Parts: sequence; C-alpha cells; structure tokens
Amino acid sequence: MSSWEGCDRRRFVRVNYPCLVVLKKAADKKNIILTHTENIGVGGICVILKQDLKKFASVDLEIDLMDMDQHIQCTGKIVWNVRRRELEDKKPSYFDIGIEFDDVNDQDKKRLRRVVDKLVRNTKERPKL
Repeated sequence: MSSWEGCDRRRFVRVNYPCLVVLKKAADKKNIILTHTENIGVGGICVILKQDLKKFASVDLEIDLMDMDQHIQCTGKIVWNVRRRELEDKKPSYFDIGIEFDDVNDQDKKRLRRVVDKLVRNTKERPKL
C-alpha cells in the first residue's frame, strides 16, 4: 500500500462530480477563492487550488451542485492537503485540498446524498469494456 492509499480512508463515499466552489478562509473573509471540486461526498469535498491551505484551518464554503437549486452554504475544516507533481516547469503547482463539512443542514445533506448515490449507481451499471 502506498502512502497515498493510506491517506484515502474516508468515512463517506466520494464521487467525481464537477461543482463550482467559492471558498473563504474563516480568518480572512476578504480572500475569496473560486475553484472546482475534484470529488464530492456527503461528508466533504476535495478542491484543486493553486495555493496551499493549512491543515485544520476553518473555511466558509458555497457549493454550486449545478442542479438548478440554491447553492449549499456551510463551513468546513481542511483535513488534508497534497501537492501535485509539477508536470512541466512552466505550469504552476497545484494542491488537492480535502475539506470536511462542519454544518451542512439536513436538506442539503439529502441533496448531496442523491447526487452521490445516483453517480455510484450509474458507475456500477456501466458495462466494463
């Protein structure tokens, strides 16, 4: 088992699902970061950033599930961060940032669960080539 596989033990299933995310550091509300998800689950998300965020830092989140409903607004905590390898010297380095949700309301949890469950079902139903 690689060191990365050891980091990938989640309490909630995550799926690849593109969402727009507005992230604000709780300590610095003026610094707004617009990004997108690498994956999402009922308990948290992974976003891709050009900058590193400190582990255990609190963040405010606004997540657009792209389902024509209201954006999910909640807080979260950075639980892991991994620097991606630079593929080329001319490209900036990116970070995968794992965020655990702190206070998603019940209605938004249900929406998240529907999205995740649907994608898991669709993945299982696809024929393997």
